[in-house]
Amino acid sequence: MSHFIAADTGGTFTDVAVYDAARQKISFAKSLTTYGDLVDGVVAGIDEAKGDFGSAVALKHGTTHVINAFLQRKGARAALVCTRGFRDVIELARGNRPAPFDIAERREAPLIARALRFELTERISPTGAVIQALDEDEVVALASTLRDARVSAVAVSFLNSYANPAHEQRTIEMLGKLLPGVYFTSGSALSREWFEYERSTTAAANAYVGPAIATYAAGFTKCLRDKGFGGDLAMMGSNGGIMSFEAAVERPVALVESGPIGGVIAAAEYARALGLNKVVAFDMGGTTAKCALVEDGSFAVQPTYWVGGYVRGFPIRSPVLDIVEVGAGGGSIGWTDAQRRLRVGPRSAGSEPGPACFGRGGTEPTVTDANLRLGRIGGGSFLGGRLSLDGKAAETAIRDRVAVPLGYGSGEEAITRVAHGILDLATTLMAGAVKEITVARGYDVREFALLVFGGGGPIFGAELARNLGIRRVVVPPEPGNFSALGMLMANARVDLAQSIIADLSESGIATLVSVRDKLRQDIQLEAERELTGKAITYHWQADMRYRGQRHSIPVDFNGDPSANGLKESFEAAYRKRFGRMLGHDFKPEVVGLRVSAESAGDRPSLKVLSPGLRGAAVAPAPASHRPMHLRPGGWVDVPVWKRDHLPVGWTTTGPAVIEEYGSTTLVGPGDVATVGALGELTIAVAGHGAER
Repeated sequence: MSHFIAADTGGTFTDVAVYDAARQKISFAKSLTTYGDLVDGVVAGIDEAKGDFGSAVALKHGTTHVINAFLQRKGARAALVCTRGFRDVIELARGNRPAPFDIAERREAPLIARALRFELTERISPTGAVIQALDEDEVVALASTLRDARVSAVAVSFLNSYANPAHEQRTIEMLGKLLPGVYFTSGSALSREWFEYERSTTAAANAYVGPAIATYAAGFTKCLRDKGFGGDLAMMGSNGGIMSFEAAVERPVALVESGPIGGVIAAAEYARALGLNKVVAFDMGGTTAKCALVEDGSFAVQPTYWVGGYVRGFPIRSPVLDIVEVGAGGGSIGWTDAQRRLRVGPRSAGSEPGPACFGRGGTEPTVTDANLRLGRIGGGSFLGGRLSLDGKAAETAIRDRVAVPLGYGSGEEAITRVAHGILDLATTLMAGAVKEITVARGYDVREFALLVFGGGGPIFGAELARNLGIRRVVVPPEPGNFSALGMLMANARVDLAQSIIADLSESGIATLVSVRDKLRQDIQLEAERELTGKAITYHWQADMRYRGQRHSIPVDFNGDPSANGLKESFEAAYRKRFGRMLGHDFKPEVVGLRVSAESAGDRPSLKVLSPGLRGAAVAPAPASHRPMHLRPGGWVDVPVWKRDHLPVGWTTTGPAVIEEYGSTTLVGPGDVATVGALGELTIAVAGHGAER
């Protein structure tokens, strides 16, 4: 047994990577996501990549199943049980107004309606003391009410349960016996941190998707076992590590950004190998574009994720890679609003029906249709020629849905102009995401390299960099399957956190040490259950702030807290984030401790991905030429190169197109592309400005 398999189910495509450790070879596949049964797309991809189910040691799986269920509101009929008087916490939310000048602003409705939110008599103090005992007679009566309501999932989230979970645990124990077959979850099992609103929405969200993930995991497991798979099954967690299927069923909210994480893991591997200390990892898929920062070969993980965005969405308290996402993917639809303005996204054509050029019934113009119209991608080379693209259908969609309604007419020049407009808007949206994760946080984006992947990342990489003032773009091998590759490289990981309030006095440090010892004991138990493979490494962080502040920042430490060490690290992190420190009258304090545990398993070497061409007796020639519309310049005959024919050291000056299975790289006029030692394409971007 020597095969390791990774499968990434996205909104448009399902990507598969199969690593044969014995032969030191890796193969890839890319197929349209099958919404009828997502497992079918994974199995088809494994078959196409020549994966041997019987020889597979492990399969790692990432999916957009959870985030799609939240965004589309397709979840279980769930109930929320809370402390008496706190039934409406998840609807009241926070009192702030993130969009103060939008008088029509409304938050999305809670996942669980008020009629399915129930109260019980009980009360725990912030210190964990029992103020009022749980009324168990009410629990018994509630079971009958829940049965009559025909709920399939129940979340229990009591006030201050992070300090003492006994009442939550007892309630679930009793209801579990009275309501067999119902999915149960609790706030304290998902988060040991304060703030009842965030903890309650997390529990509600977990219950909302729990039954579907349990069914999906069981069906996925049965399908693979029936095909002879006997290895380990793991899911890609949002924290950048893999987790067992059993843990994923218990905590499906930990999968909220399961899909995009793999690409950032692989980006960090390449950043370390190439000696790049500051990298923006940029992933453009079929539905969205995502970006994350990789500094010194590592990426940040945030404790809270907002589903649907901070303005109108709801929070989930679960470690999630620090990522910014916008609705600008290859399938993002170009449309006109009520003011006759051109807009792009966030609606996507997905894989069903897909862009108009897919010939599967789509009639709305997408970013992919615009790329095809301008010659930026080839109609006969998409997915290695397996999916022919219909240029006429793309032109018709752009003309009928955008050009004519906006008054540009129906001629060739009008279609071309509107196609550029669609791409301009998509580029602006993506540049905004990169600025949000760099400039808005005090970074100079010009100091970063842009590592692009996904099916669309290499198409936009050079022009996006030019727009931002970035001078170096890196396109790794197999960018269209990069997220699946990252899953092969992912470590197993578990995270724990505990809220605490402690200053840096002698007594405060003693309190920190006591909480640290309890967390260490708990993380070791979790590690024994979840982590296998090589030695386990631990990473500690303290959430710190100045006393009186509302928000905190994470501060790394070695697991042995000291007053001087924490103070110096906090001040350095605060100065880096905000450009200054507060005066000596403001004292730092710790409001939480976090610990993660990781263990590495077998993974492919980056050299396995290298094309292996270390020299060529004859210089490669373009596979073909095709017309591509440039601004300025108009229609230009551009050389089209096949990436797997390019040896290490090969270089060219744009305009040029470099095609491979799963993606296309555009080299702009004056840009210089070079093949590096690991098979990566490095593009030196010429000039600045937004023009293509």
